Amino acid sequence: MATINSTVISGSKAIQALQPLLAGRRQLLLVTDKNIAGLETVARIHALLAADGRQVITIENIPPEPSHHDIREIVKDIEGRSIDMVIGIGGGSVLDTAKLLCVLCHPDTPTLDAMLAGEKPQQRIASLLIPATAGTGSEATPNAILAIPEQNTKVGIVSPTLLPDYVALLPELTTSMPAHIASSTGIDALCHLIECFTATIANPVSDNAALIGLKKLLCNIETSVNNPENLLAKQEMLWASYYGGVAINHAGTHLVHALSYPLGGQYHLPHGIANAMLLAPCMKVLRPHAVDKFAQVWDLLPDADRALSADEKSLALVDYFSALVKRLNLPGNLATLGVPASDIPALTAAALNVKRLMNNVPCQVSHDDIQSIYQTLFPEWNSQRSEK
Repeated sequence: MATINSTVISGSKAIQALQPLLAGRRQLLLVTDKNIAGLETVARIHALLAADGRQVITIENIPPEPSHHDIREIVKDIEGRSIDMVIGIGGGSVLDTAKLLCVLCHPDTPTLDAMLAGEKPQQRIASLLIPATAGTGSEATPNAILAIPEQNTKVGIVSPTLLPDYVALLPELTTSMPAHIASSTGIDALCHLIECFTATIANPVSDNAALIGLKKLLCNIETSVNNPENLLAKQEMLWASYYGGVAINHAGTHLVHALSYPLGGQYHLPHGIANAMLLAPCMKVLRPHAVDKFAQVWDLLPDADRALSADEKSLALVDYFSALVKRLNLPGNLATLGVPASDIPALTAAALNVKRLMNNVPCQVSHDDIQSIYQTLFPEWNSQRSEK
């Protein structure tokens, strides 16, 4: 758990409010990706960054699942530059990369190898994070996730030093997101919120953040996907994502993310897609151990039947999650995404090895439980078994 001291700027047409944050800065590092870099809103932000004679070094080749090799290449490219501030504009991968670079640009920082081995950075240069998706909440977490391709998995570098000085939640930056990106990143935020709310170490601070975020998300996710010009819905989703990050900071995720990591590390499935597929099956396993909390979340739905018993509400919530993923047109079959059913044993072993997250699951989850969850994501495999 880390204290969040970030200043948050929020609202449409709030770009000019970034100007005072740049006072006295001479050389800036802008981290983004090519899809984001071409947006009109990003062009306006870049113009603001480059005003008053400031030099802006732009890195716009961040991959969807950055590895430790990618970070090393960037560090080589900017070696010797005297950078005053790192600005990240993008999704979770971009923001995580920006968080690592604001540490690695400091002269007294540990090396990347040292941080991967567990050494905690203590210093960084100034940082500003601007999410372009409403999902990861990376702007509010002390985590940076990197792929380790040699091990077909991902690891998290965790330190409160990674938390940024400034965050800007600008809804107009998210209106051009394709529907499938808005859907999958929104479900990622939902996973953060519901997992943190039910975590072993959930507490009043994380519960408060999770409930605020869940209320905003459940009331706005479908509107934000289906009506992307609705700036109010987009703003609420940005806040939902931010509160998901706050909840992670104070409690942490667990089962969905533990099972998602091997899918991203080995098969490079987009994080939000993997989480969306796993959400309902994982929540079905957890439900008997979190009935009251599931009932609380059910009551946040705009059209919830609050006359149901707590047990009925918890069952209805799992069904709602499953139906929501389908309404958002997200995939539900791993085989169609290139994952063979024969890899279920390897996926199960890899998920069990994500001990930082598995230890946060609010109940005992066995090898067979995890294997069964993965099996539900292979409908053809299940039908063949039922015929035997």
